[in-house]
Amino acid sequence: MLILPAIDLMNGRCVRLEKGAFAHATLYQADPLAMAKSFAEAGAEWVHVIDLDGARNGKEGNRDWVLRICREAGLKVQSGGGLRSEDEVVAFLEAGIDRAIVGSMAVRDPAVIERLLARFGPERLTIALDVRPGAQGLEVAVDGWQAKSETAFDDLLKRFRDIGARHILVTDISRDGMLQGANVALYKGLAGDYPDLAVQASGGVAGKADIDLLAASGAAAAVVGKAIYEGRVSLAELFDAG
Repeated sequence: MLILPAIDLMNGRCVRLEKGAFAHATLYQADPLAMAKSFAEAGAEWVHVIDLDGARNGKEGNRDWVLRICREAGLKVQSGGGLRSEDEVVAFLEAGIDRAIVGSMAVRDPAVIERLLARFGPERLTIALDVRPGAQGLEVAVDGWQAKSETAFDDLLKRFRDIGARHILVTDISRDGMLQGANVALYKGLAGDYPDLAVQASGGVAGKADIDLLAASGAAAAVVGKAIYEGRVSLAELFDAG
């Protein structure tokens, strides 16, 4: 299972949120590039970078930092946040980002994803589906988790599978940044129901035990953020586990 150490950017700094709440942001590292380089030195192959300002406002709040990490950190970069148009995704990928994360736009207009897949192939895109419990089961949040989609989670998964998407990032918002353990049952169910999708698990990882459980669940990758910053797991442990 691939380990994706995470950098969430707000105002040019590394932060972690609790359950996606921008009011509950903790600052950890003033220099995102230094953090990315520390991941590379520890043996990481990829880094997962989210522009939180972009996700919230639909603007390129930290795009320069993302591109610096891509050019200078020695890592493959999976990144998103604020990509609200097809042209923006194209420009992002052509600027050198290895894999663009598309969330709100993908949920609202899957046809855009179909065109991007035809142009760049499934390895250059990750579809982000951020979920929380709702009255009818899991509901999908959009716009930096500030609104919700009316389309059912399973319907979206089926649509993206059918148009050839490969990488699907599923974040359990209720666990994100809480260090209370990953929703292993969710990812085990997805691995069984959608074997053609490479599901990335995000939210709740508190230590190596969670990594082991996610690997056993069939998840293709795990995003690890706060556990690193809080010292709950060492980078050496992470990449040994992966």
